[in-house]
Amino acid sequence: MGFLGPEATIAEKLGLEKDNRSNFKAQFGNFATSVDGVFAAGDCRRGQSLVVWAITEGRQVAAAVDTYLSRNDPNAAEDITPSGAGLVQPVAA
Repeated sequence: MGFLGPEATIAEKLGLEKDNRSNFKAQFGNFATSVDGVFAAGDCRRGQSLVVWAITEGRQVAAAVDTYLSRNDPNAAEDITPSGAGLVQPVAA
């Protein structure tokens, strides 16, 4: 069957605007939708497309969300203290 478009119930429940093709409407460049704090990228925003476009938009929207979340504190990342143990433990041979 293929891609039939984004889930309509998501747009309805969140109150998102849709474009004339029923995709989630989002601002070019920062992927913000009509609902504050909600972003759209990939197939739900542009329609069925190549996976490379979805990957690219995924990276770009991640940066946009990061900017949005740290908008009131430009030094937010400096407050993160890395763990000394690390996430991956060494494997004994």
